[in-house]
Amino acid sequence: MRILLLVTAFNGLSQRVWCALREAGHEVGVLLATNGREIVDGVHAAAPDLIICPFLKDRVPAQVWQRWRTIIIHPGPVGDRGPSSLDWAISDGVPNWGVTALQAVEELDAGPIWASRTFPMPATPPRKSALYTGPVSDAALECVFEVVAKAEDPAFAGVPVANTPTIAPGARPRPLMRQADRAFDWAEPAETILRRIRAADGSPGVLTEVGGLAAYAYDAHPGLARGGRPGTILSRRQGAVLVATGDGSLWIGHLRPDTEDGIKLPATTVLGSRLRGLPDSPAGPEGDPETATAYRQVRYRRAGAVGWLHFDFYNGAMAPGHSRRLLAGLRHAVAQDTRVLVLRGGTEAFSNGIHLNTIEAATDPSGAAWAGIRAINEVCREIVTCTRQLVVAAYAGSAGAGGVMLGLGADIVAARDGIVLNPYYDMGLFGSELHTFTLPRRVGADLAQRLIDDKLPVSASQAARLGLVDEVGPRHPEAYAQWLVGLADHHSDVRTARKRRAAKARRLAAERIPLEVYETRELAEMSRDIYTDRSGFAAARRGFVRKIRPQGTPRQLMFTPNAGPAAAARPRHTNAGPGAERRPTIRPAVPVSA
Repeated sequence: MRILLLVTAFNGLSQRVWCALREAGHEVGVLLATNGREIVDGVHAAAPDLIICPFLKDRVPAQVWQRWRTIIIHPGPVGDRGPSSLDWAISDGVPNWGVTALQAVEELDAGPIWASRTFPMPATPPRKSALYTGPVSDAALECVFEVVAKAEDPAFAGVPVANTPTIAPGARPRPLMRQADRAFDWAEPAETILRRIRAADGSPGVLTEVGGLAAYAYDAHPGLARGGRPGTILSRRQGAVLVATGDGSLWIGHLRPDTEDGIKLPATTVLGSRLRGLPDSPAGPEGDPETATAYRQVRYRRAGAVGWLHFDFYNGAMAPGHSRRLLAGLRHAVAQDTRVLVLRGGTEAFSNGIHLNTIEAATDPSGAAWAGIRAINEVCREIVTCTRQLVVAAYAGSAGAGGVMLGLGADIVAARDGIVLNPYYDMGLFGSELHTFTLPRRVGADLAQRLIDDKLPVSASQAARLGLVDEVGPRHPEAYAQWLVGLADHHSDVRTARKRRAAKARRLAAERIPLEVYETRELAEMSRDIYTDRSGFAAARRGFVRKIRPQGTPRQLMFTPNAGPAAAARPRHTNAGPGAERRPTIRPAVPVSA
C-alpha cells in the first residue's frame, strides 16, 4: 500500500512505524503537520491509499479525513480521550493501559475504532517517556499492522466507540493535565512525588521550588537519605541533587528554570552558586547493599569472566562530564582480568551523542561543543583499541548520530529488537566519534557514505542485514537482558576469546593509517562546523533545543523508492540547506582492512 504518516514530529514511534511498514513492503512517506493548508496540499500531492498518524498533536483538516481514511494512533485504551492520556495513567497508578487506533472524525478521539491493545502498567511508577518508548510503542505497532490489514478491504468500517466496551479502568474522557493537577508538596511521601514527576517526564515537567528557585523538575529517582526537612537539598552527585521529602528523599537529575528562555539542564548546572558548600554524595562501594540504589549514571559489576559496564544518561545526551565518567568506568573495566566486557546503555536510549542542551546554554557554545566532541572521542578510542577483552556494545535503547557511532568499534554490536538507529549526522555537523574509521569497516565504504548522506532511520533488523549490528536480541527488556548474558557467556570461552582478541590486535597493528589521523581529519571538519558555523549548526541546535517546529518535511522523508539504505546509489542529500558546503566523503584513503 501507499501509506502516508502524518505526524507532528518524526519521533521515535513514528520512525519505528516507518521502518516496519517499509520492511513489510509498503511504500511509505512522511508529512510533517506544519499548518492546515500545507497538510491538505501535502496529502493531495502524496495521494496515499491510507493515512496513519502515529504521533499527531494537531487536528486533521476535514478536507483530508473526509476523502482519505485517516487513522489516529491514540496512547490510551478504548474509552480514553484527551491529550494527556499517559500523564493521567501514571499519576493515577492505573493497573492496565492501552493504545487505540481510531478513524479521524470531526470530534477528537471519537471516531470508529480499527484496533486496540492493552498492557499491564509497571508496578514502579514509570517515566512517561519510558512508557511511551516501551509498552506504548509495542502496542501501537501491533495496532498499525492490524489497521493496514483491514484497510486492504475498501469496504471495511471501524466499530463505533459507543459499541466498544471499556476494558482498562480509568479510561474516560480527560482534559489536558495542567500544572495545578501535577503540583505536589515536598512534605508528601517520596513515592507520590516520584509518580507526579515521572508522569510529566520528559515534557512538560512539574513546576516546583528547588533551592529557592522556581523550576520544572524531571528525571527523579528514589534516594536513600531520611530525616531532612522537606524541600531541603541534602547533597549533590553527578549533576543531580538529593531533595528531602516527607518520608525520605528523591534525586532530581534535571531542572528547567521557570523563565521564558529556560532550558532543561542537569540540576546542579541550573542551581549553580545556590549549591555552594553542599557536599558531594559518595556512592559507596559497588555491591554494597546499603548503596545499591545510590544515584549512579555508570555502574560496573563482574560475573565470572564477564564484566558488565552499564551507563544510562538522561535522553542519551553526553556532556563532557558524562563522557569522563564513562571513560573512567571503561578504564576500570579494561583493567580487570575478565575475558568479555559488555558495554550496555539505557533502555530508553543507548546514546544520542553530544549534549545539545548544555551547549546551547553555555556562555561559549562553540567551546562547549568542542569539549563535548573531544570527550566522547576519548570513549570511542578506548573501545576501538581495547584488546584485553572482547567488547560487546549492547544497544538496549535507540541511538542517534554520534550515539550510534559510539559503540561501532566494539567486537560485537548486539541490539534489542524494536530499537531504531539513526546512523548519520544532522544539525549541521560533520561528526566525529571515529566514524570514518569504524563505519566503513562494518558496512563498507559505499554503504557507509549512503547511510551518512541519506539521513534515514534504520531498524535493528535492517541494521543486522546491513552489517551495522551483529546480533539482535528479544524485544522485552528482561528477555533481552537474559539473552545478553547468554551471548556474553558464549563469547567468554577461553580459546574463542583469546583468538578474537589476538585477531583484533593484528588488525589494528596492520592499519596503514593511524587512528589519530582519522580523528584529526574529523575534528578538522568539525572545527569548521563549530567555530565558523559553515552548515548552520547554531540555528539547527537552537531549533532542536527550543522545540521550534520545522518549516516543512525533509525531502528524504517524502515518498521514495522502497529499498532503504541498501538500495543502489541515489542522489546525495547535502549536510545542510541551500548554499551549504558539500559534506566531505568518509571513504578511507586506503582499502579497508579485512
